[in-house]
Amino acid sequence: MPFPSRRPALPSTVLALACAGVVTLAGCSSADAGTAGGEGGRLDVVAGSYPLAWLSEQVAGDLATVTSLTPDGAEPHEYELTPRDVAATAEADLVVVLPTLQPAVDAAVEQQAADRAFDAGAAADLSLTYQAHDHDHEHADHEHPDDEPVTDPHFWHDPLRMAAVGDALAERLATLDAEHAGQYAANAASLRAELEELDGEFRAGLADCASRELVTSHSAFGYLADAYDLEQFGISGLAPEEEPSTDALAEATEFVRDHGVRTIYFETLVSPAVAETVARETGAQTLQLDPIEGLTDRSAGEDYLAVMRANLASLRTGQQCS
Repeated sequence: MPFPSRRPALPSTVLALACAGVVTLAGCSSADAGTAGGEGGRLDVVAGSYPLAWLSEQVAGDLATVTSLTPDGAEPHEYELTPRDVAATAEADLVVVLPTLQPAVDAAVEQQAADRAFDAGAAADLSLTYQAHDHDHEHADHEHPDDEPVTDPHFWHDPLRMAAVGDALAERLATLDAEHAGQYAANAASLRAELEELDGEFRAGLADCASRELVTSHSAFGYLADAYDLEQFGISGLAPEEEPSTDALAEATEFVRDHGVRTIYFETLVSPAVAETVARETGAQTLQLDPIEGLTDRSAGEDYLAVMRANLASLRTGQQCS
């Protein structure tokens, strides 16, 4: 299983520290970590970021201990793994990953857990790509040249794609713990029912809106737009830390004016300055639309489902839906 990375392999010093006992683990080889069974006989599942950890918890239930590599409040795209994180990846029974979202996680998995990785992106059928342009940000991303579209990994804003990943994860967990295969399948079915209900709420809530143009501070909502007949315009690229250029801000301002957009959406884990700049230039309002890449005390809910419903409320206000 390939895990594309935007940077070199993890430094050997980091891996050495992990294997030397920075945390109390049995070892750092894939062979050593291949035997399932963590504390209390439960599986040990490590997930790259919050959406994957939440999904894993719903499917595994009390049959696994689930840990997210990205701590609360950290932005997952650029989070640097600690030696403890690397060691946890090496020792997990299963690592739930989303290649390209987190290069540091990709590198650790490729070196330490390639045979124990579950690729959520494959199960989600990542069908959307993003094409960067010269004016998207001040410093060109030389690893993703302008003529090379990159895959959009933010699938979790489409509840039905989340359900598909849950189904596939249940099957993978059953290969590690056949005795409880029925429980994993039942958990996934229950999760699918919840996610289908959420999808129905979005379809009904966004069916009749005055504006279908969705202007966001970064391009994290492509799957939401695709699922519910909206047009996403991201002021920045796929990574929220990208600083938009003057030309990109001018293009966003023009788009807002040309389409009569009244709302610019900002996020929880990054500064709202980009959204506020375009809003000031156009007279638009700003509202929070959470990319759900991690929970903070500013999140409008305590879990994925609650934040998704808070996002729906923001969208209904911002898009002027009846």
